[in-house]
Parts: sequence; C-alpha cells; structure tokens
Amino acid sequence: MQWMESDQDLPLFQAANAPQAPRERASAQEVITVSALNQRVRGLLEARLELLWVAGEISNAMRATSGHWYFSLKDENAQVRCVLFKQRANALTFPPANGLQVEVCARPSLYEARGEFQLGVETMRKAGLGALYEAFEKLKAKLAAAGLFEADRKKPLPVFPRTIGIVTSLQAAALRDVLTTLKRRAPMVAVIIYSTAVQGAGAAAEIAAAIDRARERREVETLLICRGGGSMEDLWSFNEEIVARAIARLQDSTGIAVVSGVGHETDFTICDFVADRRAATPTAAAELASPDRAQLLALVAERRQALQGGMQRWLQGNEQRLDRAARALWSPEERIARERERLAAMRARLSGSLRSRQAEAAHRLAMARHIIDARRPNLPDMAESLQRRKRNLRDLTVRSLLDRATRLASLRQSLAHLSPSQVLARGYSIVELRGRIVRDSGSVKSGDEIAIRLSQGSLDATVKSTKV
Repeated sequence: MQWMESDQDLPLFQAANAPQAPRERASAQEVITVSALNQRVRGLLEARLELLWVAGEISNAMRATSGHWYFSLKDENAQVRCVLFKQRANALTFPPANGLQVEVCARPSLYEARGEFQLGVETMRKAGLGALYEAFEKLKAKLAAAGLFEADRKKPLPVFPRTIGIVTSLQAAALRDVLTTLKRRAPMVAVIIYSTAVQGAGAAAEIAAAIDRARERREVETLLICRGGGSMEDLWSFNEEIVARAIARLQDSTGIAVVSGVGHETDFTICDFVADRRAATPTAAAELASPDRAQLLALVAERRQALQGGMQRWLQGNEQRLDRAARALWSPEERIARERERLAAMRARLSGSLRSRQAEAAHRLAMARHIIDARRPNLPDMAESLQRRKRNLRDLTVRSLLDRATRLASLRQSLAHLSPSQVLARGYSIVELRGRIVRDSGSVKSGDEIAIRLSQGSLDATVKSTKV
C-alpha cells in the first residue's frame, strides 16, 4: 500500500509534543521491534473499535493503478487517512472526488508499514442520504402494505399501441431520447406529452397532476413516466407518495399501462415499484412501449415470402395433378393398344423367367449328381486299405511284445544281482545286534550278544573284543 504525499497531509502522530514516559532500567523492560509494536497496535484498534459511520469531506483523492482508492476524510479540526479497496469501490454509484461531503462506513485500523492510523472503508454514501434512504424505505413499506406493488395489479403492455403518452419536462434530455427512439421504432404511433417539472420544490405535485390529466382524458394506451439519471435528491420527486397514489388511481380506473423510465439502471424509485413495468432508462422505456417498425416490416416481408412460396407450391402441385389427369384420358383404341403391349411384354417376361428357372434347375441337378458321384465309396480300395492296416497292427504288436519280454528278462537279472541272498551265497554274512544290522565295529562292545546270518542258517556269538 502506497500513500501519495502532499502539502495538505497532516502528521497523525506528533512525537515531539507527546509526553515523555518515565525512564526505566532496560533490564526491566521488554524490547520489541517496530513491526511487532505496530502489529499489536493494529490488533488493539481492530479488536476494540467496531465498524463506524464517519462523516467528512474528501480530499487528496487518488486512484491507484490497482484500482484501490486512497484519500483523506476531514472536517474543520482534523483529518484521517482512508483506503477504499477495488472490490468495494466497484460497488459504489459514484467515485470519490475532492470536496465531496460523504458518510463512510469504515473500520479503524493501522497501516503497519508506516505506523499510520487509517480507516478501511466498507461503503460510502453522499452526506444527507441516510435520512432520504430511511424515508424511502418507510414509504416503500407503507405502499407495499397497501397493496400498490402487488403483481395482480400489473397490466400487460399493448402490443400495437396507437397513442403513447409521456410525462416529463419539455426541457429534459430524456424527452429527446424517448422521441428519437419512438420515431425510429414506431413513427406511426401518435405521441402526447404531459409537461411537468421533474425536479425541485413542487415537482411531485406537478407529476401527479400530469398523471391525473392522462387519466381524465384517456387518450393514450401506454403512459411513459420519464426522467434522466441523477442523484437521489434529483430523483426524489418520483419517491413521493402523491406520485405513487396518482399512478394507482390511473391503474384502477383505466386500461392505460404505465411504464417507469426514471434514472439509470442502478436507480430505483417508488414510481418503479408501482408502475406496470420498470425500464432501466427512458430510452429503454420507449423501446418497451413501442413495437419495432423495422422488425415488423421484416416479419411482414418474411410472411409474404412464405405465403408466396406456399401459393407457388400449391399451384405447381395442382398443375402436376392436372397433367396426370390429362394423361389418363386415353381413347379406347389407345388403351387397348397399350394393354396389348403390356400383355406382350408380360408374356415375354414370363417365358424368359420359365426358361431361366428350367436352366437353373438343370444346373442344380447336374451339381447334385456330381457331388453324389464324388462321395460314393470305393469298396475295393477300402478293403485293400483295411488288410494293410491289419498287417501293420499285427507286426507292431509282435515287436512290442518282444521288446517288453527282453526288458523284463533284463530287469530280472538286475534284481537277482541285488538280492541279499545272492550276496550271502558268495560267502558274505550279515551281523545283527538286537535286530539291527551292524555296519561299524564301533557300534558294538565286548560282551554284546550278536546274531550272524549266513547263506544257509545263522550263528549266535559273543563279542570278545573290537578293532577299528
């Protein structure tokens, strides 16, 4: 955040004139940084002081490139810096300007970077508008309770009015805009102006009288109540109850539709709520109340073209039907000749079809015979093949049995060599100790009873000594 310096800025803190605090020993004080001090002061301000409405005059107004506004708010004796951020500024209906008396809703705070006291502005209004807003809301609630804003009171606008009335000032720029728009859109519509003042003392009574004149004369179908943009004070005549009641009397006793085109798009008046339709601007009111001649002409041209095209298609269709009917009016001789020709053609087609069917049937029969001959079995060849397969099977069986017998003999011989009885027959013996075969002399000791199995019979013995 940057402040623009100027000669009109006054220092917010006069350090030279401030009273001096008693000096204490440094060891008894907490030493903090300037940033920490400003942060504490800001927290205290924002915690202790809520949103406030502050009145004053704007000076040193400056809009930054970021869209934020910076200015001072002052009175006869003092001033305070203010900041209005971009989002809040966009919601205002007027920009801050030097010399403007305003009332701001703001939160007191401290700009820590410079240690400067400032107001963070939430919203702003021109000075004196608070009472007008209060009166506006009070009258709006009163008339709403009386039913003047009810939707069932609203009448639709005439689509093709022949006469449009305008309640406004003859000197108003809005009147020129409305007349220009009506001349461009609907030059065939007659316009009646009910002249009246639209601003200042007594304007509300004049506006109501003009509306009553339109009600008494009943010479228009749509009535426009127009005034260009301005401040709330400028538009206040249209917020008077006398004007709202005059509109209600018109609605209750006539079929005239009322369009309110007062101010700009952001302006709302009591007149807008009572009228049958509200327009954002006087020009928009004229557009609402009048048909667009250019669009109507384009629509008529489009419908004319569609009608001509439809008529042309209808004529062409009837001409085609007439031609077909004329072609159907033959003489008896021509009809008989045509029927003979048609009969001869059908006879030729029938003969050709029969010949084609006969040829196709003969071809299918030949193919079937060929397939049958191809699939008929050759018995001598099949008998010879069967005998050959029998011989092959017999030879394979004999060879397989011989191979298996040879293998069985080889296995018997190998098994006989591995048999314990054959080993014992060669002079070997098996020593057992308590039913277990002794393979190592270290597993028996002197005095053990052992059994010795021979090829023929067995021996019982006692171990006298062992050798490793």
